[in-house]
Amino acid sequence: MSALFLKTLQLTHFKNYTQHRVELSPRLNGFAGPNGTGKTNLLEAVHVLCLTRSHHRLSDKYLVEHGADFYRLEGYFERNGETEHIVVKYDGQRKEVERNGSPFPRLMDYIGRFPVVMISPDDISLVQEGSEERRRFLDATLSQLSLVYLSQLTIYTSLLKQRNALLRAFAEQRRFDALLLETFDRQMAGPAAALWQMRSAFVEQLAPLFQEIYAEIAGTRESVALGLERGGDSDDLAAELVAYRERDRALERTSVGPHRDDLSLTLNGYSIRKYASQGQLKSFLLALRLAQYEVLRQVKGTAPLLLLDDLFDKLDEQRVQQLIALLWMRQFGQIFITDTHPQRLESVVKAFGTEYRIYTLGENASGSGVPGH
Repeated sequence: MSALFLKTLQLTHFKNYTQHRVELSPRLNGFAGPNGTGKTNLLEAVHVLCLTRSHHRLSDKYLVEHGADFYRLEGYFERNGETEHIVVKYDGQRKEVERNGSPFPRLMDYIGRFPVVMISPDDISLVQEGSEERRRFLDATLSQLSLVYLSQLTIYTSLLKQRNALLRAFAEQRRFDALLLETFDRQMAGPAAALWQMRSAFVEQLAPLFQEIYAEIAGTRESVALGLERGGDSDDLAAELVAYRERDRALERTSVGPHRDDLSLTLNGYSIRKYASQGQLKSFLLALRLAQYEVLRQVKGTAPLLLLDDLFDKLDEQRVQQLIALLWMRQFGQIFITDTHPQRLESVVKAFGTEYRIYTLGENASGSGVPGH
């Protein structure tokens, strides 16, 4: 297992930071301060540095500091004694990633190099929102695991947009060209089969890890399960698109395919959304993210960076202690934690019994921060 950690993070015109530099512990880093001081923005910067995109799905233009016209993130990553200098920069139009001064021709060639998992209060959307949120969870993980997956997803998404645009054009122009539509049907079949195969294999690998971690966090024998609900009835998407052609014409969109997949989440055989208590729901979501982390670690051979945002907003004290024990037992890699109370954060961090640094952010978030231990 290779050792990976972020040594230094520097932000320029990113969110509420004009200039900010942080020297980091290779094991544990805490950011404490009142709401609105930029704690989450630091975690967001780490996420963008690793994956080129916001965890909260914000467009790059909304990551630029108010009044500026660009942002720049720099980080020095160390892996097995070797240092890599990474720069992610956005000039208001174009985003670019550089490694040791050399730009990547395509952003997708960079994604997955520095695996990362973020746990935040927004995770509740995985349960409360529609299937799109759960597909994003699948895509975000698999894109870090496999360039092939990311490439096939990009191809499929592009073809789907074109097919939907064609269906709308047919409706507007009151005409229909079956042969033209079939050209998209045939092209979409290959990427669809690849996505279904890789999603199915991933969920099969994720499910037992999730069940094991849930039991450790919740301390109960409740039966939890994950499953892939496919947005198609067979592996032959081209044939299904022909079968559903008239429905697609009426809806003016493609009604079958991987873009309709969903992740089923159940507790004791019932939908987690409808039947879980708040405590069960929090344990469920935390276990899901930590299982995601474990799959990334197993496949990549590197412990991902783990970002824990507003941990105490998500969990009661007992679950926090269980989480700390779990992280310690499983020997997680570099961890980042935010909290509104410095003393509470430090007491939790000390429980890890490992090297750590705590930064206290004041009302003026553009300050340099105060290192702890």
